[in-house]
Amino acid sequence: MNEKKTPRAVALLPIAVFLVLYLGLGIVLEYVLKVKMGFYQIPIVVAFMVSILVACLQNRSISFDEKLTLMGQGIGDKNIVTMILIFLAAGVFVGVTGRSSAEAVAYFLLSITPAKLAVAVLFVVACFVSMAMGTSVGTITLLTPIAAAVAKDSGFSLPLCVASVMGGSMFGDNLSFISDTTIAACSTQGCQMKDKFRANFKIALPAALVTLALIVVISLQADVARTPSGDHNLLLLIPYVLVLIGGIVGLNVFVVLLVGIAAGAAITLATGQVTAMELMANMGSGVSGMFETILVTLLVSSLCGLIRAYGGFDALLAAIHKMFRGKRGGQLGIGILVGLMDISTANNTVAIVMAGPIAKEIATEYGISPKRSASLLDTFSCVFQGIIPYGAQMLVAISACTTLGFAVSAFEIIPLLFYPMLLCLSSLLFILFDKK
Repeated sequence: MNEKKTPRAVALLPIAVFLVLYLGLGIVLEYVLKVKMGFYQIPIVVAFMVSILVACLQNRSISFDEKLTLMGQGIGDKNIVTMILIFLAAGVFVGVTGRSSAEAVAYFLLSITPAKLAVAVLFVVACFVSMAMGTSVGTITLLTPIAAAVAKDSGFSLPLCVASVMGGSMFGDNLSFISDTTIAACSTQGCQMKDKFRANFKIALPAALVTLALIVVISLQADVARTPSGDHNLLLLIPYVLVLIGGIVGLNVFVVLLVGIAAGAAITLATGQVTAMELMANMGSGVSGMFETILVTLLVSSLCGLIRAYGGFDALLAAIHKMFRGKRGGQLGIGILVGLMDISTANNTVAIVMAGPIAKEIATEYGISPKRSASLLDTFSCVFQGIIPYGAQMLVAISACTTLGFAVSAFEIIPLLFYPMLLCLSSLLFILFDKK
């Protein structure tokens, strides 16, 4: 599996085909034909299937049966199996905790803080909820209506409120133990989640603190009235807190998720949030929400098996060797690689799954530790995913505002996305000055 192949740039053709199909058609639908959520009308599974077909037509020296074996070896890797099982368990947890828990966090903190700090509270809540739920898109979906209410009732600008929710969501998604990006980064690099968390925390915390300070400074200069209020049951916070504590102390991720699921189920049933039948349906919905991610993971793994066998990874490594020198250069290469993948796919999980095997080989070549390469993959994918105007996070936020009767554009929000920009700066400084 680790045998060096002859570098062949043509082996990367399937990736180019995918990018043309997915990125090209997405741009046409979103910006030419003005289709709502145009980027997400392209069936990503079909685009990857076409890419696999192109890969199968290459490398005539290997029979089709041997190519199937290569794809099977890629899919059957222990890390891929682990990743899929964690995806499923994380889906159940999100289904069990649901919307009420996220709203409880937001309204509780808004109720105990001054009106002038409402936007700062939105950022902190988004950080906490996203870290606990493991999904930035889900957090944005849940908290954007609250952000819109804060803007309407207090007088803060809507773009600032939405940008604060988006920034906090990306912070939590980057650090969460059950985020699909964390799962993908750790699985592809072969490192423990607690080790990746510690490496990431050093990069993300300074960016988050500076972001919070900027929001507070801007907020103190604003003329605000009051903040919205809503019902909140503090018992609903317990599953989130248990997951966070379990992850931080280094418990096995499956144990952490099982504890969170059991606590969430018991509390939501005991407090009357759901019936037993509704709880089971929510679990099923949570798992179903992971199906496409799992299928894409399988397809990308099989595609990478073919590309590696034909020398595509070796061609990328050779190109990176020419452009970058030393350990710092290798780390920057990993960051740029996953960033380009994210810009192309508008999906940070897919970007990590695609870049992961290549990043692992870069890390081996340059002596970069698995926890460092996993951290770089997750961090740089979050940087770009948090800013691109056609990412799911941005589109969901704008769509939620539109549904509520508010008008806001991506280009009003982007200049106020302090966290992703500062995370990029923090990541670059980390590469330059951290010698570990």
